[in-house]
Amino acid sequence: MRAIDALMICGKNTMMKAAINSMNTAPEEDDEDYEERKGSWEHKPHLDKIVNQLKGNTSIIFTNGDLIDIQNILDSQVREAPARVGSLAPKEVVIKAGPTGLDPKETGFFQKLNIATKIMKAKIEIIYDCKVISEGEKISPSQASLLEKLKLRPFEYKMTVKRVMMDGNMYDPAVLTINEEDVLGFFAKGVSNMTALSLGSGFVTASAAPHLIMHSFKNLAAISFATDFMFPQAAALKAAAAAGASAAAAGPAKTEKAAAKVEEEVEEDEDADVDGAFDLFGGDDY
Repeated sequence: MRAIDALMICGKNTMMKAAINSMNTAPEEDDEDYEERKGSWEHKPHLDKIVNQLKGNTSIIFTNGDLIDIQNILDSQVREAPARVGSLAPKEVVIKAGPTGLDPKETGFFQKLNIATKIMKAKIEIIYDCKVISEGEKISPSQASLLEKLKLRPFEYKMTVKRVMMDGNMYDPAVLTINEEDVLGFFAKGVSNMTALSLGSGFVTASAAPHLIMHSFKNLAAISFATDFMFPQAAALKAAAAAGASAAAAGPAKTEKAAAKVEEEVEEDEDADVDGAFDLFGGDDY
């Protein structure tokens, strides 16, 4: 944290709340620092938001840099954690099928959790993959004991971002994963919705103007094709359409010629094969 000029504050919630509330409380004449604070004090609403977040094991990180750097540091500091009785599982736990290395006398733990097992070479072996703990479920003593016997530490011990505050506003930590492509995607979707609303309601906006111009041009081109009225752009379209039609008409004729040529070649090859067959058996005498 120090390398990127960030500061982490860890302390008891009651002490941090008392310090913030004292800072955000109007000075009174009986206060020792009344003369010092009376001229500069003002209520800061964002401090009340911070106080409301001080629940459980919570720390505060201050930085003027990029929040993504803070997130990367927190994600890099991860330790394995065991399943503790009574705690809520942060994710589901699945035990893979295979040998466990436990003695047959330990089958009772598996039976309590409805895990199918068999005995192989005097050791317990799990037959199928099985989900032992669901996400958000309170861990029971039997679940914790089984995972401990299997020497599994399925959870992670790390710091996670609960809230992000910037310019006095509180945001969900999901904002840290938003990149430039996401912003452009949201913007494009908004422009598309606005354009559709404009075209459907008749209220013209800048984003709908190109669609309206194209629609009008199509109508003019259709009138030009049906009448003698002509303008340069329509003339170019009409010429392209005529060229396409002539190419399409010439196409079948060329195809028929090619088919006739292929058929003729096939007939010649068949005659050659027949003559060759007679030569194999003695020529004309056969």
